[in-house]
Amino acid sequence: MTTKTPPPSTAPTPPSDIALRTSPLAGAVLAAFLATGLLSCGWLLFSGKLELLPGKALSNDQVLEGEITHRIAKELAKAPLPEHAAQLERGGSWLLLGDTGPRVREGCPEWLFISDELKINRHAAENARAKAAAVIALRDRLKQRGIELLVSVVPDKSRIAADQLCDLPRPASLASRVQDWTALLQVAGVAVVDLAPALQPLGANAFLRLDTHWSEAGAHAAAVAIAGKIASLGFQATPNRDFDVSQGALAPRPGDLVRLAGLDWLPAHLQPGQEQVAASTISEHTPEAEAGGDNLDDLFGDDNLPNVALIGTSFSRNSNFAGFLQQALKAPVGNFAKDGGEFSGAAKAYFGSPAFVQTPPKLVVWEIPERDLQTAYAGDVGLQD
Repeated sequence: MTTKTPPPSTAPTPPSDIALRTSPLAGAVLAAFLATGLLSCGWLLFSGKLELLPGKALSNDQVLEGEITHRIAKELAKAPLPEHAAQLERGGSWLLLGDTGPRVREGCPEWLFISDELKINRHAAENARAKAAAVIALRDRLKQRGIELLVSVVPDKSRIAADQLCDLPRPASLASRVQDWTALLQVAGVAVVDLAPALQPLGANAFLRLDTHWSEAGAHAAAVAIAGKIASLGFQATPNRDFDVSQGALAPRPGDLVRLAGLDWLPAHLQPGQEQVAASTISEHTPEAEAGGDNLDDLFGDDNLPNVALIGTSFSRNSNFAGFLQQALKAPVGNFAKDGGEFSGAAKAYFGSPAFVQTPPKLVVWEIPERDLQTAYAGDVGLQD
């Protein structure tokens, strides 16, 4: 006769004696922590420093993707207790597990990448077409005013420095992202330059290890490529100037990805290994001014204003890119790029500014990062008919 084995009991395991003794203390600590957090957030709310809702209108995609809740969470995180607790959590996760958080991914040792580059966006193709249409419409409006437009696309760091990804995967669907988008512009006759061919020979050296941005080598290569494209359009940047370049000594360069990972508050020896960079200084060489040959009208008249304006993102404000572009063009450039401007932030700010209205350029160079090509688009570049 076969004896059947009784099924395992599904009854919960009774708590141990030590759990019973310590649970009141754990509950009290948790309650005190939650109460302190509530008071901290309440203080921030009534101090007037909290802006729960964005000042600009949100698109349907941004609402569906949680833009409002993300902003509320971001604002509440500015309260003292959540801020310090988040720092401790990020530092502990890094030191114990090597975790860099949701916004930053580590590839090969001490190579950091922003996760936005690896994200597959909702309605990616539609968003890309909408942004291409916005660029084409802007080109048409500028052309009516006698202004040329050149679009330059900065490839992802994870594309150019792919050999430093190690086990970090980059979605295969992103392989043709730049080519597909620039093709939309080329069909419409918009001047566009994909900077990937200029950066690929440099490989990982085109970018900084702990930063989203290019290195000075990458910035210089990009500037030369853009200047070459401008020359091929038959455009002459003015006024003609020479620029002197001097290189400083090696010094630590804080990486924005270390800050984004929430690790910048740690002592330097506990952060990812700091990068040493010899930053260049680029200045206009003006022997005429030194000799006292030009009068004030010549120096500050309209003929000496740059006829090239640069708009874009923090790429245009890092690693001396604007300076290298001036050197390659042999002419000064008005730099109106904006940190955190994403696709159209700098464009909207510049085209609504007195600088554009009172002294419009003859050529606008619009620098756009690849990772912004397929994100949701609010539909405004700031220049109306």
